[in-house]
Amino acid sequence: MSQGNAAPAVGMSTWRALAVYRERTAVVMLLLGFAAGLPFLLIFDTLSVWLRQSGLSLQTISIFALATLSYALKFVWAPLIDRLRLPVLDRLLGKRRAWMLAMQVLIIIGLWLIAGSSPELSIWRVGALAAFVGFAGATQDIAIDAWRIEAVDESRSGAMAAAYQWGYRLAMIVAGAVPLFLAEAFSWNFSYAVMAGLMGIGMVGVLLAPRERVSEVSPRALGSLASDLPSRPLTEFLEWALRLALILVAALIMGSGLSGNAVLLQDVMRLLGASAESGEALLVAWRAVPGGVYLQVAAVLLGLGLLALACLPLPGVKTRPGVHLKTAYGEPLGNFFARFGTRLGALILALICLYRLSDFVLNLMGPFYLDLGFTLTEIAQVRKIFGVVALISGVALGGFCVARLGVLRTMLIGVFASPFSNLVFLWLATQGPELGALYLSISIDNLATGFAGTALIAYMSSLTSAGFTATQYALFSSLYALLGKLVASQSGRIVEASARSAEAGGPLAGLMPMFADLPPESLATGAATASVSPAALGAGYATFFIYSFAIGLVAIALAFMVARRQRDIESAGVGRV
Repeated sequence: MSQGNAAPAVGMSTWRALAVYRERTAVVMLLLGFAAGLPFLLIFDTLSVWLRQSGLSLQTISIFALATLSYALKFVWAPLIDRLRLPVLDRLLGKRRAWMLAMQVLIIIGLWLIAGSSPELSIWRVGALAAFVGFAGATQDIAIDAWRIEAVDESRSGAMAAAYQWGYRLAMIVAGAVPLFLAEAFSWNFSYAVMAGLMGIGMVGVLLAPRERVSEVSPRALGSLASDLPSRPLTEFLEWALRLALILVAALIMGSGLSGNAVLLQDVMRLLGASAESGEALLVAWRAVPGGVYLQVAAVLLGLGLLALACLPLPGVKTRPGVHLKTAYGEPLGNFFARFGTRLGALILALICLYRLSDFVLNLMGPFYLDLGFTLTEIAQVRKIFGVVALISGVALGGFCVARLGVLRTMLIGVFASPFSNLVFLWLATQGPELGALYLSISIDNLATGFAGTALIAYMSSLTSAGFTATQYALFSSLYALLGKLVASQSGRIVEASARSAEAGGPLAGLMPMFADLPPESLATGAATASVSPAALGAGYATFFIYSFAIGLVAIALAFMVARRQRDIESAGVGRV
């Protein structure tokens, strides 16, 4: 975290860098990561299996995806977590741990109430409880991220990010598998009661966690300017109502775009008098491929604009609500740009958006493996077992490098990892259904993915400053996937358009001889679907992997620009608060 008492991040010996994983904070982070990952699957993926077994339609089940909406929108109320202190708990535990424990209690209550419900008899009760757990889980995430950043110095941020990811992924495995086994052996009600009990692991983590370092928002940010203004209770009540209504509208529009689900937006439109036909037309447009993603991204941008509008002061008039909202949302951004400058700050935000873009575009890997001729069993064995081990190893290596080399150097290494590891799939495409080649390719890619993910988390954590940790990190973590959502929607079109170009004898036809020696069954099914030859489809995939590599080159160039300028700023003593 960018604050004056952060220790230097470079120069830790190899053994000390490894020993970081044995420290109390890393063990606590593992437990808190588990607590963060457990609710997410339980309120949709796993819950959807229970709902289906209860006889609900797929259309009804799909609406439950909205229960996870809070995770995409958590930056909207993150400023409250930076500013508000919980009575009693805050004095006993400190601000961040108080919020974590309070949210864990709410998650346990929510899961316990779901366990006592019957979806076929009270579907709206289950839906409301799932949304309640989702909100509490997202708020817990805000507090956990803030504690993770504030509890240690920068040299340990990589290990904390690694431990968090280990715990989170373990929880995803538990939440995705254990409830199904328990439901088969006993009942879904018993299964969710056990899951509620497992949240106790997170409570143990909170009680074992040391207090974060004190990091207060400045008195100005706490609203001292607002208290100097004359009180107008009725006018302020009306202004608050209008501003909060606009924030809710912004959240609804942004959430519909981030989740790719406009069902709730459709319901609100119908409540406001829109016809059923217009609501259905909206859903069709929202789900269209690939055009729907443009509508979704536009909705996110529109929502952000409305959120900014809701926080702006009234023209020529200072009011208490205007001052409160401007400081709550404006000061974290203002602080960021004050430390790094407008130009470097914009470059950093662009880097966050582009850093993992090479990974995000690889959303066709399942069909790619099938087209090559691998069986579902082979894909599952390699991806879900061996691939997970490689991913965890990459996460650990990333944390080690942060401690040994520092955040900026690790960030620069990580930005190479994703694009260059994508080239291994270009080689895999020329090997056909060779199981050894699949093991090697997925191992390299997952190792690189784990490393890059840890590097980015540590880097984003280092960009926050005291008093604004929760808000700034929530904004960064929501921002970095937005561009990937847009670009990844074009992956299938790139493969098939490139294949047709190669088939027609265009410049890409020069790639077709690379696939001349593949077994007859390799790429044949996919080629028939695209109405091209197997060699042409191979050329299409090759073009796609080269394209994913080229995207990464832009991020590499940007990362070096940012690192050079950021070092100059930090060496001059600017950029640390």
